[in-house]
Amino acid sequence: MSRELDRIDLKMLRLLQGNGRLSNAELAQLVDVSPATCHRRTQVLFEEGYINDVRAMIAPHKVARGALVMVGVVLDRSTPESFAAFEKAVTKLKFILDCHLVAGDFDYFLKIRAEDIADFKRIHGDQLIALPGVRQTRTFFVMKEVVDNAPLEF
Repeated sequence: MSRELDRIDLKMLRLLQGNGRLSNAELAQLVDVSPATCHRRTQVLFEEGYINDVRAMIAPHKVARGALVMVGVVLDRSTPESFAAFEKAVTKLKFILDCHLVAGDFDYFLKIRAEDIADFKRIHGDQLIALPGVRQTRTFFVMKEVVDNAPLEF
């Protein structure tokens, strides 16, 4: 079980979530602790799993991945084995950004980036419907990204 976060930890998390490029010295100054203390606290936040990763957010249209597609997937069986087989296979597909097991009309929702509709058509025909246990897919092309990857409120 993780320890309870104090106000400095929370402030560090909020600041890093807003700007992951902050240097340790900048972050230390903003939370009013020494650089050594800031570094130690940051390491603990990583070790305890409060911070999963730090990475650059790439502009999709700049790297020919401007089409955002959401895909609802229904499997032919709802068994632990069929879910495990699907999940193992889907983690190997690099064009899938997110995969979520959901309740409701679908078993999974996939978030996919493609170059365009033709690229997605190829992906769908060659790889998505070939995933283990897939009975049906329903595709939603995103017309406008209103909110994407918003920071967590805490």
